[in-house]
Amino acid sequence: MRELRGDLSPAEFATVIRRAAREIGEHVSCDARHIGRVEAGAIRCPNYAYERVFRHIWPDRSLQDLGFSPRTAVRGRPPAGVVPAQPAAPRLSPHHPDEENDDVRRRTFLSGGPTALAAVLGLDAPARAAALPAALPLPGLPPLQPLPAPRRVGGADVQIVEDAVREIRLADDARGGDTLFEQAGQSLRQAYVLLNEGEYSLDTERRLQSTAGELAISVGWLAHDSRRLADARSFYAEALATARMANDSALEAHVFCNSAFLARDAGRPREALRAAQAGQSAARHLDSDRLLSLLVMREAGGWALLRDRGACERALSRAYTLFERGESESDPEWMSFYGEAEIAGLEAQCWSALGEWDLASERAGLAIALQEPHFVRNRALYTAELAHDRLGRGDLAGAAEHGSAAVALLGDVRSARIRGMLADTAERLRPFRGVREVGAFLTGFDRAAA
Repeated sequence: MRELRGDLSPAEFATVIRRAAREIGEHVSCDARHIGRVEAGAIRCPNYAYERVFRHIWPDRSLQDLGFSPRTAVRGRPPAGVVPAQPAAPRLSPHHPDEENDDVRRRTFLSGGPTALAAVLGLDAPARAAALPAALPLPGLPPLQPLPAPRRVGGADVQIVEDAVREIRLADDARGGDTLFEQAGQSLRQAYVLLNEGEYSLDTERRLQSTAGELAISVGWLAHDSRRLADARSFYAEALATARMANDSALEAHVFCNSAFLARDAGRPREALRAAQAGQSAARHLDSDRLLSLLVMREAGGWALLRDRGACERALSRAYTLFERGESESDPEWMSFYGEAEIAGLEAQCWSALGEWDLASERAGLAIALQEPHFVRNRALYTAELAHDRLGRGDLAGAAEHGSAAVALLGDVRSARIRGMLADTAERLRPFRGVREVGAFLTGFDRAAA
């Protein structure tokens, strides 16, 4: 596998593998760390999803040709020469401690109820499982009762939480936040059970804190996309507190990036500016021009809402300069969405806020053309944005046509934010129902809303 990677960095190689997975309808949580585990021999046989992806990329090579051991040879035995640094974490199937079972535990963590959670956490008493309610940890609710006996938390447990974050992000890219919010909130609650009730090394604590913070950001984003803006604000505040306690600048920058976006959507432009600028301060030493570019784009959005065209244009220019410096290995994994399509879409929102409808329409159309197919939610978002911008130009038929295109994507996307954008466009178009394209859009939108 190291030979096949060639001159690619681990992060670039992971991107190749994730892209190949999408081509065959698989979702694998592959990143630079996973590539490192494979090349170090820690993963001696891939799970079935990875096996299908590898056979797709290298159809003429067997797993053994790629350097893996036969599946039957690895079940129940650790890699040669590997001595656990601490007691092994409990597994759902102790006789098969391979990555396939890690995948089972991860999926249980992501979607299971209290009983399944008890199995994942190694809790053997039904009473302990019953002590873990499925409700989200909303402000004002009593705290979770402590577990009777702490359990040892290790790297395998943290990996499950990290994989849950990736699964949530992949699902959000495809479907939007409405159907994921409750499920992801339960995963967050489970992560804090590990953090607050477990025993772990200092290194594991740092990883678990950072991962729990990333999970809180993901839940906050899903709340944002579901129009639960107060909930989103609360989850971001929790993530920021976690970042500060962990002294994690990367996590802090991520929180401020999302907080700036939330403040802009909530109509608080000065708060959006402050958050974006604080994020830039946190990210200054992280060696990621792409992250700084996104944070400057968040700042541009705040200036646009304040109708300060000069400041907005300066921020846009700075964001594009940073963006054009290209990707680096220091770019956070969560930024996979931030490509040419996204920066064009964010620019379109700036011009829209400034009332520059021609520029806004042009950039929104470019965002649609550049967007990769698997980002279904974003394609729906940019299309709804273009409908809004065409209406701003006074192009009733064009607004309706793009509105109808966005409605066609709602069957695959559950996003209250996008539905809200389309509802606003529909209400403004209702007096013009006599226009053929408008009538068709309103009929389709009303049917979808019903």
